[in-house]
Formats: sequence, structure tokens, C-alpha cells
Amino acid sequence: MELLFELATWHALAKLHLHTESTLHALEGSTTHLGTALRKFVSTTCEQFETRNLPSEDAACGQRKAALRSKKKATIPRKKATTKGKRKEHSPKKDRRRHFGFSCYKPHSLADYAKAIRMFGTTDSYSTQTVCYSIFFVLRFTYIYPILGGA
Repeated sequence: MELLFELATWHALAKLHLHTESTLHALEGSTTHLGTALRKFVSTTCEQFETRNLPSEDAACGQRKAALRSKKKATIPRKKATTKGKRKEHSPKKDRRRHFGFSCYKPHSLADYAKAIRMFGTTDSYSTQTVCYSIFFVLRFTYIYPILGGA
């Protein structure tokens, strides 16, 4: 329950539409508490449960690997086969245990969130969509407007 509370608090502070220095300091403090709660979760709760891939996840992984193999076969020229040794028999893949991905980039980037808000503003104030629209309007007024006789 502690982790759930820390996640909800951090999310509420991070998604505010109007930030002040006090809310950004609160976000930094909440990030610290969230990191502590996540480390506690990894060391206590994750160790008590054995998690594995779902069958659908294993099937999707097998399909991706098969697609990569077929793509490699199509692009790489084949060498002549030699019969010097026997082929290795591949044993069926055992279910591997899954671990919580605390060492990946996403949890580590949470600490940079307050700094990014200070630099760029709240996350609802910018978007990559504005770049797409600006290109559209430049092209529209550069090529279409003169053709219609507006220039």
C-alpha cells in the first residue's frame, strides 16, 4: 500500500497543470520517497514471488525470432554445407524467471522530471504535434496560397 500511495502522489504532482517552486520541491521529495519505496518493493515483495512469461508472451517472442531468422536468411548468402560435425540439438527453452526492471532507464528518469518541468514547462504545454502542424501550414501557404492568387 505504501508503494501505491507513493506512485499516486508522484503522479498527481507530476501531472499538475500549474507548477510553482513549492510544488516542484514537493515533486522532488516525492521522487525520493518513491525511489525508496521501489527499492523496498524490489528487495521484499519481488523476492517472494516467482514470475514467468505468459504463454502469449513466449509465442510473440518466438514469432519475432522466427521473423528475424527468415529476414537474415533472405539477405545473407548461404555458404556451402560441410558435413564434418554433427548439428547441435537445440533443447527446448526453459521458462525463465522474470525480474522487475528497476535497472532500466524509465525508473531512473523519474529524477529528471522536475528539472524538465523547470526547463520546458508542464507536460501539457508542449507537443510534437505543433511541429507537424507548423510544417503543414508552411507548405500550405508556400505552395497552395500563391497558386490561388493570394500572393
